[in-house]
Amino acid sequence: MARANRRLTRDARYGKYVDGPDPLAPPVDLSEALDAIGEEVMAGSSPEQALREFLRRGPRDGFGLDDIARQVAERRQQLARDHNLDGTLQEIRELLDKAVLAERKQLARDALMDDGDRALAEMQLDNLPPSAAAAVKELGDYRWQSAEARADFDKIKDLLGREMLDQHFAGMKNALENASDADRAAIAEMLSDLNELLESHRRGEGTQQQFDDFMEKHGEHFPENPETIDELLDTLAARSAAAQRMRNSMTQEQRDELDALAQDAFGSPDLMSELGRLDDTLRSLRPGEDWTGGERMDGEQGLGLGDGTGVFQDLADLDELWEQLSQSYNGSQLDDLDLDKLARQLGNESVTDAQALQRLEKALRDSGSMKRGTDGQLKLTPKAMRHLGKALLRDIAERMSGRRGARDLRGTGAAGELSGATREWAFGDTEPWDVTRTVTNAITRTAGEGAGTGAGVRIEIGDVEVQETEERTQACVALLVDTSFSMAMDGRWVPMKRTALALHTLISSRFRGDQLQLIGFGREAAVMEIEQLVGLDAMWEKGTNLHHALLLANRHFRKHPNAQPVLLIVTDGEPTSHLEPNGEVYFNYPPDPITVAHAVRELDNSMRLGAHTTFFRLGEDPGLARFIDAMAHRVGGSVTAPEADDLGAAVVDSYLGSRRGDGGAPGLFSRRG
Repeated sequence: MARANRRLTRDARYGKYVDGPDPLAPPVDLSEALDAIGEEVMAGSSPEQALREFLRRGPRDGFGLDDIARQVAERRQQLARDHNLDGTLQEIRELLDKAVLAERKQLARDALMDDGDRALAEMQLDNLPPSAAAAVKELGDYRWQSAEARADFDKIKDLLGREMLDQHFAGMKNALENASDADRAAIAEMLSDLNELLESHRRGEGTQQQFDDFMEKHGEHFPENPETIDELLDTLAARSAAAQRMRNSMTQEQRDELDALAQDAFGSPDLMSELGRLDDTLRSLRPGEDWTGGERMDGEQGLGLGDGTGVFQDLADLDELWEQLSQSYNGSQLDDLDLDKLARQLGNESVTDAQALQRLEKALRDSGSMKRGTDGQLKLTPKAMRHLGKALLRDIAERMSGRRGARDLRGTGAAGELSGATREWAFGDTEPWDVTRTVTNAITRTAGEGAGTGAGVRIEIGDVEVQETEERTQACVALLVDTSFSMAMDGRWVPMKRTALALHTLISSRFRGDQLQLIGFGREAAVMEIEQLVGLDAMWEKGTNLHHALLLANRHFRKHPNAQPVLLIVTDGEPTSHLEPNGEVYFNYPPDPITVAHAVRELDNSMRLGAHTTFFRLGEDPGLARFIDAMAHRVGGSVTAPEADDLGAAVVDSYLGSRRGDGGAPGLFSRRG
């Protein structure tokens, strides 16, 4: 038995897993992808563009589409750089030179030959034209004295016939080496039957039975094993178009030489006639193939007609892969990538990289992080927004703990600090369960009911007790963010968005009772949903309408009269526009005293509503500093002047301070006005 087990182990073979997704593939890291996509969206890219950009760059520890595209480009350059299209003519010249040399040797050795005949033969050989085609034509009636020379000369016609067929049917050159007359007759019959089949299809008269009969008779010449005439057409047309592109890439001299030589390929002009007929039919049935392109090839490795056609098919595959990898067409996705072509051209490692990116793209779509809206555009979902916001909060927590020494936002909850007491659960409670009290209640109840000891403990809703928390004041928060052109010009656009998303995530996940309104103000102001603000493109219009933003904030405060108003204003400029009574926007630079008066009046209204106000001043402009200091002093608010990267931490700290009742943490970010 042990011997049998050893034999089984030794004979085991392992191959590529093909039945569905690879179970050993590394897990997809959606976190890194969403973080990168979120950064791009905040910087002004659409979610579609951001996804494409991430896939182009790839994850930190993997390859992206750009890396694969670079390999495709290098492979293409190598094919064009290393080869030339003179291979068949070079081979013909070598056969011709070999035949002439063997004939000269035979003439020199043949003592029985008449001197006059020898002189005439040598003269004919000495005066052969430099053109291979012309020399072959002139030697067509030559009486060869050397059997070796005659055999080499006959190989030229045989070579041309095999090369011409190899252009249209890959592998024919090798398959027909040393072909007999019967082999040539079979090829001629196949070509005739093929042309009849395709022309019948072009007239709309072809049937599947006709195709099946053709394949049963000639299927050995079609290793691709097509199952329909359309599949056969696709294969033949792709190869024929590649042959035409190769011909287009040759010099006129090369084309003339081959045309002259090909007239007697295989010893019969019928071959060229049938191949020309085939090309005409394929061109009419598949006009979408590239029949007109070309490629400059001036390398040192000569290509025969068949091999050259294969190289031009490779070039077409590489061009198609480049297009697929660019993902530049509407509705593009990585499932469009032809992995079979990628494997043929670059090998399995590139396929593995591409599959990893495909899994990542699919995971992003299937996870609910991205979806298409009614307008067909890809959008970040609330789930993705929560992920991005949580990542920003983690970053903010690290910044705050680094400055203060102990601040973890993960511990911040919506239910207040635990008081130590418990009470029976009531509908709507979100406080944590007191597990010990709940289980004890269930045991006591079941014991009183006389339940058996083996029945276990069943918890009913009346058993549940929750941990009581201290009461907290509900907050009504208005975050006003400057969206004027200077914010984008001075690199503050993304930090502003990150700040808004972090605060939105904190309130929606930890302080659900608070009411947050996001207000963007440029030339005029507008209330924005978080998705709208995060996806907002840089606005290059002039104007900072703080007056309009405060009007909207105060309307928000009045809708929640029982909540504590918290006013957070992020700006890098003095007010330069205001809203007129008729709804028109007035703009003037430098700031008009009337505009400033409108903003001050509305800020006073915020103070009367009891708002805790904090200004976040971005930039070092002395005039702006004086204005904001004066505004904050007027309403008893505070001023923070953070660096752009610290803006999120400063706003979150101020919000938490307002909820605690201290208006912020003095000495951390804020100073009193």
